[in-house]
Amino acid sequence: MTQLHPPAEPYAEGMLDVGDGNRIHWAACGNPEGKPAAVVHGGPGSGAWTSTRGYFDPDRYHVVLFDQRNCGRSTPHASDPATDLTHNTTGHLIADMELLREHLGIDRWLLFGGSWGSTLLLAYAQRHPERVSEIVIAGVTTTTRRELDWLYSGVGRFFPAELERFQAGAGDVEGGTFDVLAAYARLLADPDPAVRGKAARDWSTWEDTAISLEPHGVPNVYSDRPSRDVLAMTRICAHYFSNAAWLEEGVLIREAHRLKGIPGKLIHGRLDLSGPVETAWELAKVWPDADLRVIEDAGHTGSDTMRAAMRAALDEFAVRPARG
Repeated sequence: MTQLHPPAEPYAEGMLDVGDGNRIHWAACGNPEGKPAAVVHGGPGSGAWTSTRGYFDPDRYHVVLFDQRNCGRSTPHASDPATDLTHNTTGHLIADMELLREHLGIDRWLLFGGSWGSTLLLAYAQRHPERVSEIVIAGVTTTTRRELDWLYSGVGRFFPAELERFQAGAGDVEGGTFDVLAAYARLLADPDPAVRGKAARDWSTWEDTAISLEPHGVPNVYSDRPSRDVLAMTRICAHYFSNAAWLEEGVLIREAHRLKGIPGKLIHGRLDLSGPVETAWELAKVWPDADLRVIEDAGHTGSDTMRAAMRAALDEFAVRPARG
């Protein structure tokens, strides 16, 4: 079993007003004089990964965790159907990260994340490369229409009955994958709590199904979360994915040259059915400063081997000067 660092408790936290009536929760852990690092959580809408604190040496790192708009301890919360998600887009989240960096007086920070967090941190780094010292990704995604069509349709070739139930949960929908996702976005904002609850269960059940074959996975990792968190995450996911995260198709691979000079560690599970290793491989080909390590026994939710690789990558970067 991989030995992680003792998780540091937050020494400071707060709520940052990011505009549009939104406030995001943040917390700082570790050494205030250490190397700055931001943990960019997945979902979208899963909330900050407090468990990731153990990957960072608390004596060497100044770790910042934050809840993206409308989830976790940020307000207003997406579990309330009255919460307007109009001002919750990838562009807004990039701006929020910059505002938080400035608020905390950080010049440059390492970015760490995976899954949706991978997409967001890559989009941020390509917009603000001068503010990023290194990048560590565990589970590379770029949220293209192609990737989303695979996750919410293509994976169904392994789970045809389950996919049929997921699609039926969207109602009488004519069209393809993105019509189904848009229907779920509407259902998850319905004023009737029974309608919202069923849609959230149907969505999270499919998410659990897509990773159910992983040898080291956790059963019901999505649907077993508190109902308020499941409602927020599924609603934000449907909101983002029905709009392909407001990103041009393939832009994060196409513009990866903007990451030149930023060292990266890409760690991806060979058995990740929901997010195949192909995307990580494509990114590594066009980002010469990144090293790709494929973990043979891991899927989307990782393994002990993957956890060891994550800690090793962060330990390596801990002693690297922030300005290279």
